[in-house]
Order: sequence, then C-alpha cells, then structure tokens
Amino acid sequence: MRTKLLAVAGLSLAALAGCQQMGYGTSDAGYQDPDAKATAKAAAPAKQNMAHVHIGHVMTSWNDTPDKMGLLPTAEAEAKIAIQHAALAMKKPDDLDWLKLHVGHVMNACDPSAVPKGPGLGYGVVRAASGVAKHVNFAAQSEGASDNVKLHAVHVATSAENTVARCREIVELGKKVMAAGSASEAAPLVARIQKLADALIAGVDANGDGNVSWEKGEGGLAAARQHMMFVMKGEGLSG
Repeated sequence: MRTKLLAVAGLSLAALAGCQQMGYGTSDAGYQDPDAKATAKAAAPAKQNMAHVHIGHVMTSWNDTPDKMGLLPTAEAEAKIAIQHAALAMKKPDDLDWLKLHVGHVMNACDPSAVPKGPGLGYGVVRAASGVAKHVNFAAQSEGASDNVKLHAVHVATSAENTVARCREIVELGKKVMAAGSASEAAPLVARIQKLADALIAGVDANGDGNVSWEKGEGGLAAARQHMMFVMKGEGLSG
C-alpha cells in the first residue's frame, strides 16, 4: 500500500512540474489565457496615419485659426474679403481716400502684420496659405504616405505658394498706394491689386493655353482645393 501511495505522489509532483514549465502554477497568477491575449491585441489602438492627420489640418481644423477652421478654408475666407475690397476700391478710382481705405482692407485680409485693423479674420491669406503648403508637404513626407498623397501634395503646395506670392505683391503695391499723393497716381496700382486679388482663388492662365493649372505662376486656392479633393478621394476621406 505504501508503495502505491508513493507512486501516486510521484505522478502528482511530475504533473505539477510539467504545468509550471508550461507557464501554469498552483494558482491562477501565472496563467495567461490565449483568448485574453488576442483580445488585448485587438483592443490596442491602431497606429495613427500621420499623412491623414496633416490632411485634416489643411481641410478640417488647425489649432490657431479663427474658429479652428482648416488652413485652406481659412485662406479662402480671407481671400474672399480681399477680393471684395479690391473691387470696392475700384468703384471710385478718382477718390484717393476711398482707394487707400479699401486697399488697406485688402492688405489686412492678405497679411494683418502689414495692416492690423480691417475686415479680415485676423489670420491672413499669407499665413493660412503658407500653412497649407507646409502641412500638405508634411503629409507627403509622413511614414507610409501613399503615392496619391505624394503626387497631389506637389500640386497643392505649388498653388498655395502662388497665392502667398500674389499676396506679398499686393502688400508691396498697397504700400505704394498708401504713399501716393493723388488718385491718378494710386488708381493704376489699385487696378493691379484687383487683378492679383482676383487671382488669389481663381489663379491665372499664365501660359495662355486656356486653362489654369496648379503649376507655378498659375494655380490659386481653387486649384489647391481641387487637388486636395483628389487627395481625400484617393485616401477614402470625406470632405
């Protein structure tokens, strides 16, 4: 009988040792349920697509814009104000004070650092469009960015940079208007400002081929938006 009991005890100790080698102990403390591990893996957050994050900054929301709008909608809103006041200025080309008033408003919408007070949103086309170019390039440079993003980022950035260049020219012309001593001196400058303002969104057919492309010297914010929509469609994003 003693021999049988010792044999049973030996089997029990051997079984216990085997369980410990497999990761089980005498309590539940060391036990790892395979199903629980799979569930935890599934519940872990997916790695954030940084290209899509930067696309969102362009199209949906950025942290320092008015009402936290996307950078492109902010640029468009400011550009519309500039276009409106450039047109108003040319309604009275013989009135120097009128010309200076509305050119100041155009400058304010383009770049509030040039004229701080005015009807603009306080952000400016220059800052917003520069942000568009910056963040769309960030998207293209992000890890795992698709060919779709990389392709259209060039088009968007170029159109945004065209817009910044036009705004800078508007501001320089505006300074000359402010220094003008007569309406006859100011009016031709204001006419040029109006053409540049109209191009902020629409762009310019610089090469005369009948189309406004995204290329340098042509595309404006409309081209930037067109190619951002291509990006979003290709990425399966709503916008």
